[in-house]
Amino acid sequence: MGTTICKDDLIKLGYRKYQAISLIRQAKTIMVQRGCPYYNNKRLGRVPRDVVESILGVPLVSETSEINER
Repeated sequence: MGTTICKDDLIKLGYRKYQAISLIRQAKTIMVQRGCPYYNNKRLGRVPRDVVESILGVPLVSETSEINER
């Protein structure tokens, strides 16, 4: 896995609140299907970043990662 991402991180990247919530829910469902029952928890709001990227089909780029690459 790697880094994780939450709803607030997605909102900072420009997604609307309910889009962000929906992406987190979808990612949690995928993680449960992959055999990680830990993600079957209402209170858990952090999911692996790569799962969200696979749902979207594009890599997530934040302003801080762009700055660090320069």
